[in-house]
Amino acid sequence: MRVLFTTWAWPSHLYAVVPLAWAFRAAGHDVLVASQPALREETARTGLPAASVGRDVDAVGMVRGYVLPTANDPADGGGQAPRSGKGPRAMQMFYAHADSMTDDLAALARDWRADAVVFEPTALAGPLAAAAAGIPAVRLLYGTDLMARARGLLPQVLAPLAERNGVGDFDPFGLLTVDPCPDDFQVPVDHPRLAMRYVPFNGPGGPLRPPLGPPGTTRRRVVVTWGHTMARLAPERFLAGQVAAALAGPGTEVVLAVTAGQRALLGEVPGEAAGDVRVVEDTPLHLLVDDADLVVAHGGAGTVLTSLRAGVPLLLVPQLPDHLGHSGRVLATGAGEVLTRDEATPERLRAEADKLLTGDAYRAAANKLREQMLSLPSPAELVAEIESRVVACAA
Repeated sequence: MRVLFTTWAWPSHLYAVVPLAWAFRAAGHDVLVASQPALREETARTGLPAASVGRDVDAVGMVRGYVLPTANDPADGGGQAPRSGKGPRAMQMFYAHADSMTDDLAALARDWRADAVVFEPTALAGPLAAAAAGIPAVRLLYGTDLMARARGLLPQVLAPLAERNGVGDFDPFGLLTVDPCPDDFQVPVDHPRLAMRYVPFNGPGGPLRPPLGPPGTTRRRVVVTWGHTMARLAPERFLAGQVAAALAGPGTEVVLAVTAGQRALLGEVPGEAAGDVRVVEDTPLHLLVDDADLVVAHGGAGTVLTSLRAGVPLLLVPQLPDHLGHSGRVLATGAGEVLTRDEATPERLRAEADKLLTGDAYRAAANKLREQMLSLPSPAELVAEIESRVVACAA
């Protein structure tokens, strides 16, 4: 079978499709990952075959348009783009990406003779291109199904692109949805869903040298990460260094996980010289969290699910609507706490972290989600099931 995976050019969205794409390839299927040109190099770093479609879109500028406002935003907007057009900002962005990619993606699906298109939920070119090529589409979630409420709206939103590509009625959610979230973490949905164990891919990289080692009995280990997005939007929204400085101190070891590009944004980190903070660069998060007592982060889906798969509670400070959605599920399941940007003062961060580090209920809730995640079939185990459904649909 020939499986075409697609996402728009955002690294964390690419990372979410890598485990299933590799599972298909390891099972002997042909796999191709298609996105806008800006993602080609990052796709190549995953070891998967890559193709460029469409044109690059100013994703950073559009994402700035829906940063959650705070009381301390500067008068110039602090990196927040002005709103334009009608409807939700995020939907405007998803449409722009679909407009950029759909025509070329449909042509690629036909020319490459794809049997199916697998798309992450915001890559709406995926189901359109599949419909244009006359093949099934499979939706692969990267976290909580935040698009579920938009299902009825999407055909209308995408109608111009569907007409341009000769597509009549189509389901923007495709043949089925592959879901890496355990039941307790997912929002209620009413569409076909195939549960899959979450396997983290947090970017290329290997273990630390020297390794962290066990935290010891007298110190608590807190991992701080702020993902890939916020630093790209505006340096002042990258809070990792401030958070690490607030939490470091006697009895607490802070592991501050950043990319090499983010390192320059930190400046001098209080506690680093004393050994209370260790800054690590380009180390995949899943290699850092197993021995952690707490993860403090922004609320991105990959960070949240990677932490929960390790059974680690979370303290989250969401700054985008999707961060807020995932943070809400962490709060609802009892696996962590959530602060707004305005609430996240050094004093409040320390107080909430102490509560999470000493509260057994948070660890128990996180471990419950971990057990649910590990009980689900792996991506490798789902390949045959997805293949049979695609074949049955095409028959």
